[in-house]
Amino acid sequence: MGIGFEVQEEKNTEIGIPAKVIVYNDDWHTFEEVIYQLIKAIKCDLATAEALTWEIHTKGKAVVFEGDLEEALYVQNVLEEIDLSVEVII
Repeated sequence: MGIGFEVQEEKNTEIGIPAKVIVYNDDWHTFEEVIYQLIKAIKCDLATAEALTWEIHTKGKAVVFEGDLEEALYVQNVLEEIDLSVEVII
């Protein structure tokens, strides 16, 4: 008769830290630059990028991403490639 044993699977219960990425308006980037960089950073469609860019322009800022901190830091890095004014809030 064999020896009985129990195998326990370890479940990945890691919970990401929630974060937001805010982009602030400035006077030196064109709408096209911001739209392109938003598409690149958050992988959104043109209409979403245009709407976010308009919100940044008219309200002075916009939350462009909400999600896991690790992803937020990636988005921040991509947006900062062209020196956009970006803040990550935890």
